[in-house]
Amino acid sequence: MENSHTIGNIQAMTSSAYKTRIEDITPKNTVSALENGDRLTQVEFERRYDAMPHLKKAELIEGIVYMASPLRITQHGEPHASMIGWLMLYKASTPGVQLGDNCTVRLDADNEPQPDALLRIEVEGQSKISEDGYVEGAPELIAEVAASTVSIDAHDKLKVYRRNQVQEYIIWRFQDRELDWFRLTEGKYILLESNSQGIIKSEVFPGLWLDTEALLSGNLAKVIEILQQGLTTVEHQNFVKQLSDRKERVNRISPYSPIES
Repeated sequence: MENSHTIGNIQAMTSSAYKTRIEDITPKNTVSALENGDRLTQVEFERRYDAMPHLKKAELIEGIVYMASPLRITQHGEPHASMIGWLMLYKASTPGVQLGDNCTVRLDADNEPQPDALLRIEVEGQSKISEDGYVEGAPELIAEVAASTVSIDAHDKLKVYRRNQVQEYIIWRFQDRELDWFRLTEGKYILLESNSQGIIKSEVFPGLWLDTEALLSGNLAKVIEILQQGLTTVEHQNFVKQLSDRKERVNRISPYSPIES
């Protein structure tokens, strides 16, 4: 009887230890991985995205998940850098605007894109920054470098950006060697035309000028030269003052403004 009792105790202990070990190695709150084509709510999309820190880019467009394939330097990396560089020079001379590179934008319940670039007005603009650090609402300008993603960028995303009132949308269709710059006008996207010098001028961000042929051909020195011309205009100077006045006005009425002694 004693031996039987001892063996029973040993078996119970072994079973308990085995169960504890299984519980230790089995995840208690498993989060499903994001997959291309998943149909998700915005909340579930963010939950799964947060659980995949190795994942660099995923977007929710019309409730469907799109995940980027590996990016080639010639077709995406270099043109992306050129676009960001052009916008960065504009930001450097235009206090009151914010530039984003591949950051998530919460547009609406079914759309959370991660555009290649965005430019937004910080104070009294269309969008805001959430408490957890995301852009919420439509930035004034979004730019996409479209190679393998051209079918999405030029169709589904265009409709989503238009519906959410992104004021200007740039699509650099790299393989087609074309750049489309849309302006939202009466609820529709209208292509901005180049002037006789081949320059497109933003209607939302005064002074943001682009020589499209120079950008497409990789002549960045010319791109910078034309942008600098835009930055010297009276329109740009007035815009900078307008942004400064907005900030001062908000600071005066905000209860969190520092009290001057």
